[in-house]
Amino acid sequence: METTRHFTATTYVVNDGATALHAHDRLGIRLPPGGHVDRDELPHEAALREVREETGLEAELVATRSSIEGPNTRGLPEPAHLMLHDINVHEDGSVGHQHVDHLYYARVGSREIAPGADDEVDPEAWRWYTPAELAASDLQPDVIELGREAIAAVEDA
Repeated sequence: METTRHFTATTYVVNDGATALHAHDRLGIRLPPGGHVDRDELPHEAALREVREETGLEAELVATRSSIEGPNTRGLPEPAHLMLHDINVHEDGSVGHQHVDHLYYARVGSREIAPGADDEVDPEAWRWYTPAELAASDLQPDVIELGREAIAAVEDA
């Protein structure tokens, strides 16, 4: 069976020592803003767009960019991690759909969640977590680890 892969971008946004996660209805877990990379955008552009759409916040990525340039080459903001998520796993163990996720960290200037569209998650579904709250939570282990790493990375930048 062939596996379909889509490129996605996820951003852990940080403000004043905490990161924002929302309750994802379909998956039943808390996640940061993220979504598919559109055909006409680069992964870091999708990351910023998804933050803006889902939270209404303007984010500034905390990412390095390669200094190597050429006549037709330039560096892009590098994700903190490049992740592969199995989305559609069949009973026989085969995977029908995967997301190749460009995972970024970013700072935002406010904690006021105000999504840009009616079809986005309600502001009440968002919660800000400090590193201690993440550690004490029952969230997915990867969400806890990445959230804590994001807070540290933004504070150190």
